Amino acid sequence: MDNSTTDLIVQSLTKAIVEHRLEPGSKLAEQKLADHFGVSRTLIRQALFRMSQNRLVRMEPSRGAFVASPSVEEAKQVFAVRRMLELEMAVQFTRAATPQKIKTLKTHLAREAAAVNAHDAATRTELLGDFHVRIAELLGNFVLAELLRELISRCALITLMYQSTQDAECSTNEHNAIVAAMESKDEALVKQLMAHHLDDVERSLTFTSHNW
Repeated sequence: MDNSTTDLIVQSLTKAIVEHRLEPGSKLAEQKLADHFGVSRTLIRQALFRMSQNRLVRMEPSRGAFVASPSVEEAKQVFAVRRMLELEMAVQFTRAATPQKIKTLKTHLAREAAAVNAHDAATRTELLGDFHVRIAELLGNFVLAELLRELISRCALITLMYQSTQDAECSTNEHNAIVAAMESKDEALVKQLMAHHLDDVERSLTFTSHNW
């Protein structure tokens, strides 16, 4: 029961952030949130801790929890590192791809599309990022998977706040094209599509951004 309640609190707070009802830098007072949701402060603390792991919330000793305030510059640096790692990763995966691994990625793509169609911003953001982590996991490189998970979560708030449904739909279409090229074992095309995809995602996030 506690886990499902915590999930609901996380979803509700994430939605409030996406809809700009909670702005970056806003203080998240535990007692106020506990009263609002009608739960204990312990459950609120669990929800805030979960959100801090995804870098949507910043925890400060003696001060409490705040909505994170990532800068556009930080997001740009994240994408620069992701390009260095992911272009080579995509080529390595293409060489090692098996029908089962391709099938696993296609199953993930179906979940992405469902979240985009449902206008579920929080789930689609998580799934669109997880696509890249899944490639590393299927490659058997769990160090790379952890690195990517960390990098992707660093700009999760910017993605949530600035990626429109149209941009997200474009992202999942590009993921489909990448997987099709991987299935065809076309390494050059895979590298080209992954580079284009990362450029497109970064452009969609920073185009209307402002520094906080």
